[in-house]
Amino acid sequence: MTHDLLQLRAAFMGHLRDVRQVSPNTLNAYQRDLVRFFTYLAPEPEELPLPPPVELRTARLRLYLGTLTEEGLSPSTLARHLSTLRIFFGWMEEVGHIQTNPAVALRGPRKGRRLPRFLEEEEIERLLAAPCAEDAEEYRDRALLEVLYSTGCRVAELVALNEHDVDLRRGLARLQGKGRKERLGMLGKPACSALERYFVHKGIMQADRGTLFLNRFGARLTDRSVRRILDKCLQRAGIHRHCSPHTLRHSFATHLLSRGADLRSVQELLGHASLGSTQIYTHVSVEGLRKLYQQAHPLAD
Repeated sequence: MTHDLLQLRAAFMGHLRDVRQVSPNTLNAYQRDLVRFFTYLAPEPEELPLPPPVELRTARLRLYLGTLTEEGLSPSTLARHLSTLRIFFGWMEEVGHIQTNPAVALRGPRKGRRLPRFLEEEEIERLLAAPCAEDAEEYRDRALLEVLYSTGCRVAELVALNEHDVDLRRGLARLQGKGRKERLGMLGKPACSALERYFVHKGIMQADRGTLFLNRFGARLTDRSVRRILDKCLQRAGIHRHCSPHTLRHSFATHLLSRGADLRSVQELLGHASLGSTQIYTHVSVEGLRKLYQQAHPLAD
């Protein structure tokens, strides 16, 4: 039985969602990349349909990537498109729709690794102090920011938290990371105190005791809502540069390493599958040491 590319794409997306259990954001990225690839293959599908999978050779994929390069896509975006093709064709090979993966022979662009943005410790203190009013949203916002920085969690992990995932007595939060892998995040005393105040207020308001962080309508906060809260608090704190919730994760890792934490421990706390993903933060801490050296050493120049 033959299958066309549209049928295979639908089956592939189901495989990613149900078997590999990728996050919704990752699923959407694969979908967008494949839609763009299919549009390249058949700009007018009514007149010229998509080719059979077996006709897609390495040379044709290379031409597609060349087209993306000419459009001015960044090396990191090109690398993502190549990764999507490799995984899609690799899946087709695995399930027997093609004999070999034509994307394996393709070489990706060289990517310069950008140093992650992070906040200085003094900026973090100002940010965490920004929600200071005695009302429902301020209690929630302070607890939310404290948990982000204390655990170094991703924003998707933050909004997925339920109250039973938090153990204030032991100072732990159970986080569900990529691929539904669970790990423990550490809650420092300020984070526990902020959560205690927030819990008291939730009890008074008789709010939902399941979901941890709620919006004003009693529903679970979304990623976008967290970004809006962060933007509001950054403005209050007088921090006028672009930051995202992931910036607090970068800050968490950078500050741990700069204060002497070992790389393996930081890897475990971040939930990175490989040490290579964590090593980028060593460059950040080295840059910090270099600046201190240049400022303090009499012969640094």
